[in-house]
Amino acid sequence: MDFHKNVVATFDEVVLAHLADLEVQEKHHVKYHKFWINPKEGTIYCLIEAPDRHACEAVHKESHGHLACSIVEVDPDFFKLVMGDGHQVDNGPMHHADGSLDLGYRNILAVSLWHEQGAHPTEARKLALEKIAAFHGRVIKWAANDHLIGVFNDSVNAVRCAKKIKLELLVRQSEAIAQANPPIHFKIGLSAGQPVTETSELFEEAVQLALRLCTVAREEEILVSSLVKQLCLEEELLEDDRADTVKLLSTKEEGFILELLRITESRLADERFTIDTLSRDIGMSRPQLYRKVTALIGRPPNDLLRELRMEKAMSLIKQKAGNISEIALEVGYNNASYFAKCFHEKFGCNPSSYAENHKG
Repeated sequence: MDFHKNVVATFDEVVLAHLADLEVQEKHHVKYHKFWINPKEGTIYCLIEAPDRHACEAVHKESHGHLACSIVEVDPDFFKLVMGDGHQVDNGPMHHADGSLDLGYRNILAVSLWHEQGAHPTEARKLALEKIAAFHGRVIKWAANDHLIGVFNDSVNAVRCAKKIKLELLVRQSEAIAQANPPIHFKIGLSAGQPVTETSELFEEAVQLALRLCTVAREEEILVSSLVKQLCLEEELLEDDRADTVKLLSTKEEGFILELLRITESRLADERFTIDTLSRDIGMSRPQLYRKVTALIGRPPNDLLRELRMEKAMSLIKQKAGNISEIALEVGYNNASYFAKCFHEKFGCNPSSYAENHKG
């Protein structure tokens, strides 16, 4: 797939350029399958079958001279899963089944689920999977991450799905508490993006953003990116109400969260990494950082740093990335006993019990 940005051509000119590509493609052993255009963003994405990137470049160079700023190799099955099907193709840009222009945006929903006593949240995962399918989403796998990740063509469906998952999990949570059983906890992150950028693979940035929003969201909260907010045509879905509250981020708030996580994620293994260090690295005084982080994500920086370390530890245990002492060191704890204490406070069980519950 190639990526063109800052396109200033008219819609008709883009279509003519695509037809010019088709005229010379066989000469270079290339086949242009589909393309997406987003006039507002000035972006174009072409899906190409070719022996290598040089052949793709040769077609554009000969037909019209407009070279892509990025070309990435994509897995056909994963591409179909993420982009979906049911499109209209007529030698022009891609359209949705309803005839509207497909701008290339896809919405990413990330759900984190954990049981208070460390057991598999099997029923909760099943519920979330059913809701993703019910709202026309598609489930994807992402590296070693065990979050549930759904992809939606439409922002409205993505938001509706997130709210439905939240409502039904809250009901089950209340039932568990009423029966004196340990409840399931969850967080939900919602992002959106276009297929590729100059520095990322297929929807890499959008998926990573959804996962990061899921990480910093409060328990039982839906945290929504600024682009989803812009794309959601039914604005009332994003309004606060007692049952369905979602937290919306501005572009500036989103940027701050990404910078905060960029710094912290790179330093989690360093036990000497403290809030004072974070304040210096991010260019704020400690009181300023405390106020901003607390206002934005509902907890102070120290709590966030501890939570990031615990969630990284949980992920490493699930991946069987080492023994408990090694994982403790990986997330910045030289004292294994203190690590186990913090882990128990977060997840309701000690690390070894959690590892036992997640064998196989």
